[in-house]
Amino acid sequence: MSSVCGGSVGAGSLPSELVVHIFSFLAAPDRLRASAACSHWRECLFYPALWPRLRLSLRVCPAERPRLDFLMRKCGWFVRELRVQFAADNYPSGGGGGGGGGGGVSGVCEEATAAAAAAAEGEAPLCPRWLELLRTYLELVLCVLNSVRNNRNLQKLSLFGDISILQQHGSISNTYLSKVDPDGKKIKQIQQLFEEILGNSRQLKWLSCGFMLQIVTPTSLSSLSNPIANTMEHLSLLDNHIPGNTTLITAVELERFVSLRSLALDFCDFTAEMARVLADSNHVPLHRLSLLVHNISVMHKSLENMPEDEDWKALTRNSTNLRVYIMAFDIKSDDMLRILKPSIPLERIHFDSYITCVSGAVVDLISRQYDKFLTHFILMNDVIDMSGFPDLSDNRTEDPLVLLAWRCTRLSLLAVHGYTVWAHNLIAIARLRGSDLKVLEVTEESIDFDQGELADQDVDPVHNLIEQVSLGLGRPWHAVMDIELLSVFTEPTRHFYREMQSFSEGI
Repeated sequence: MSSVCGGSVGAGSLPSELVVHIFSFLAAPDRLRASAACSHWRECLFYPALWPRLRLSLRVCPAERPRLDFLMRKCGWFVRELRVQFAADNYPSGGGGGGGGGGGVSGVCEEATAAAAAAAEGEAPLCPRWLELLRTYLELVLCVLNSVRNNRNLQKLSLFGDISILQQHGSISNTYLSKVDPDGKKIKQIQQLFEEILGNSRQLKWLSCGFMLQIVTPTSLSSLSNPIANTMEHLSLLDNHIPGNTTLITAVELERFVSLRSLALDFCDFTAEMARVLADSNHVPLHRLSLLVHNISVMHKSLENMPEDEDWKALTRNSTNLRVYIMAFDIKSDDMLRILKPSIPLERIHFDSYITCVSGAVVDLISRQYDKFLTHFILMNDVIDMSGFPDLSDNRTEDPLVLLAWRCTRLSLLAVHGYTVWAHNLIAIARLRGSDLKVLEVTEESIDFDQGELADQDVDPVHNLIEQVSLGLGRPWHAVMDIELLSVFTEPTRHFYREMQSFSEGI
């Protein structure tokens, strides 16, 4: 850079267009270093052409505020794509830390839960740490929304708020909110800003809002003009915090979104009437549908209005390339057997359990009904007692996971924790799918050996397992030794949201 700046022509004499052109070839860190050449170059650093997209992963802590203020003040008014993830300070922003599915944050959650329960009984104050976290969260959200309220260039807006305690315990969240925002002014301001952004948008094609505490209301989408709603290509509204029978979008509202190619909703909000709207000939074919089945929603809402098999058949007739991604949080097997209709073109399914385990019957049904579509199968069980995992093959001639690998010829990802996987079955899975199984993640504590394997003094069962699975896959393989490094387990909500985004984009 010195050769550019140190000649007869000083750095400050170069035209802004040339400086911006030079910046366009540099990675973001190099741009920052180059901008130190002089004040003129610093002024060119935030030229709109250099910042078409902004992707931020924010810790919910006060230290983020001044940096966020600066960046959003510089870029918020013109950026075309904005993706923001808010995470509690316990979460490492890059993944692998404690999250909603266990791990590092669980102790804090228990502390906050106990404090809230005690406060409800008048015994003790609320957890100061979580009060401060919620207060900071609201301030950061206000900062982001306020900076883009008048941005008419915005084409993609994605907001994700994975704050464990706030998403898992609705009543506790309300207790904390009433202390931090007693008159509800901040929440109302956030909701108004969000609606203002939608109302001012002129180019919005992608709107994604996941687990953002009370930001979206049932009236939010009415702020979108008909021309914008008619041309929207992606919509995701995921929020298990919505109370009672409230839904964020109705079938009548969905009728305006005739150009949707991908959609993500709470399963209880995706009704038979919605399926019929999407199946109508005036709607462009839907390519991706992501559905979150959460025990909180199932508890408060009915499954009676869900699409029947005939509705799925009609939808797939209009959308022949439709693929579905389902994530189920602590759902009873009986409910899953009702939900999994034969005509769903199910490509990915992710089970995450704390109390309710998935049954072998559910896995068997999936392998029989979706053998032509299924590529991703994730089975996570966050059990406290590591000594006795449920055995899917119990009292069965064939192991359901082996049958899944045999029947589902497109299976490319299999991840299991918290269920017993017998070593000989794991070897069979590797041999059946071979190198086509790109990801095979099974935690060490989930693997068990039968007595015959353990009794053979001439063979080390663990070494033999690693060798045989590696041979079957055609590449080196090892069990997952540290569950805390498996983000699908430690951060299930974040994992689902991230995968939903890439799934929706992969049309």
